[in-house]
Order: sequence, then structure tokens, then C-alpha cells
Amino acid sequence: MEKGLVIRSTGSWYQVKTDSGQLVDCKIKGSFRLKGFKSTNPIAVGDRVHITLNTEGTAFITEIEDRKNYIVRRASNLSKQLHIIAANVDQCMLIATVNHPETSTIFIDRFLASAEAYGVPVALIFNKTDIYSDDEKRLLEGLTNLYTHIGYPCFCISALNETGIGEIKKMLAGKITLLSGNSGVGKSTLINAILPGQNLKTGEISAVHNKGTHTTTFSEMYPLDEGGYIIDTPGIKGFGTFDMKDEEVGHYFKEIFEFSANCKYGNCTHRNEPGCAVREAVEKHYISESRYLSYLNILEDREEGKYRAAY
Repeated sequence: MEKGLVIRSTGSWYQVKTDSGQLVDCKIKGSFRLKGFKSTNPIAVGDRVHITLNTEGTAFITEIEDRKNYIVRRASNLSKQLHIIAANVDQCMLIATVNHPETSTIFIDRFLASAEAYGVPVALIFNKTDIYSDDEKRLLEGLTNLYTHIGYPCFCISALNETGIGEIKKMLAGKITLLSGNSGVGKSTLINAILPGQNLKTGEISAVHNKGTHTTTFSEMYPLDEGGYIIDTPGIKGFGTFDMKDEEVGHYFKEIFEFSANCKYGNCTHRNEPGCAVREAVEKHYISESRYLSYLNILEDREEGKYRAAY
């Protein structure tokens, strides 16, 4: 038996890097299922596993070690099952653009709330700074001020010109980092700037995967020279939270959670209840209106029993 790290998943095969440095293609042993966890894939990139080699040079995964965290999405719009995107992640980097295309604050806030729920720190990477107009630069400054104040590190870069890449590399060193973002924000260009040898295709992934079906996902971990890994997951537009009560949603908005301690009712949902400290904080501009609207947006989706396709 050997131990190792799952660094690539194709849905039926898993590539495991053993602790002795070998790359082994593995399958799951037939009876292998995670108890009490309904998912389309019991094992994900980032999992630490035990494998048993066979004579043909392939292997079976026989055991999965406890995870410190994991990130999931709904397997499909109609499914109640989950799909695990990655496990044992040290941080996420959400790549966003003020324009070309515009990343909405609702999308950013949903992503941040989900990461809070799964205990994963997030840094925001605002890309394409080389092509913004003066108005767009002012908007960018407003967004970086907002999110830095809440407690999310923000970086402004141009992946194409490799401006600001050095700072990103420092943050990545020695950590397992999931990169995410809407189609068109320059995720592949950024990975190519960080790892010139990978030559990932740019601008081609989104046309195939951007249909909301999410039927296949090929996740891969790329090792960094400075130690650590980048996890790239094509076609993922965000990740969702599940089994959360309405009164818990505010726990995952840092500043809403802080002010909610002063609400009159412990189960306040910060909509129409009397004595709501959160609504008062919004009126006094201690909480930004865009963040409060994102919070309401998640509650609305929950009431309708759906999650947006972009989530």
C-alpha cells in the first residue's frame, strides 16, 4: 500500500502522485463510497488517498484520508447530488474583471459567501488593468477599497502584460490554490504567465463548457516551482452552498455577521424584522448596498428553490 495525492481527475480515472514521487493511474475500488455523502464523485483533486498497486502498473484507491475542507457545486440544475470540485484547499483566487467582460458584484459576493461556508480564504484578482478606461479604473478602485475593507486581499494585474504577476506568485508559493472565475476573465492567460511551460489553451474552454449543463469536469493540479499547486477547473463558474438555513446565510458575509450581533432577534434574516442592526448599518453606509443586495439575492434564490446557472 502507498499513500499519495490525487492531482488529476477525468471522472473515471484518477492520477495519483505517490509520496515517493511516482505518477500512478488509479481507479476506485468498486465498493468505495463516502458514507453519508451523496456526490457524483467520491474522490476529488486534492484528496490524500491510500492506493494498492497491481501487476499491470495501475492501482486501486482503497482509502481516503480526512479532509480539512472541500468545495462543491450542484451536479446539475435538477440534481440533489453534489460534485466535489477540490479538497484540502489552502486558498481560492477569484479572477474578476471590471469590464471585458464585467464580473457582477452579485457573482463575487456569492463566491465569497460560499468560500466562507467551506472555510477557504479568498483573494480577489482583478485582471485586464491594461485596457480599462478612466471610469472603469475609478470603479476598480471602489471595488478594491470595498473588499479590502471587509477583509479580502485584492490584487490588480494584467495577465497579458504580466503586470503584478510577481505578487501573485508570492501568494501561491507553498500553498494549494484553486483558481476560479467567469469565462473570459483571463484565467488560462494567468496560469500561462505563472507557469509558462503549461501552454493552456486560452479562449476556447468557455465555448464548450459555458452551456450550464456541467456534465464533465476535468480538474488538474499543476505543481509550482516554489512549492504548492494551482488547481484549474475548466467550466466552473462558482460554487454553491447547501443545506443552509435562511438565518445562516448572513454568517458568511463577514460584515453582516458582525452587525447581526446587535439585532433584536437571534434568528433575524435582516429583511423586515424590527430592531435589525444590519438594515440600520446599511442605511448608515457601514455595510455597502451592493453587498446587502447580494445577500438578499441569495435568500430570494433559496425561496424559489433554485440556484442561478452562474452559481
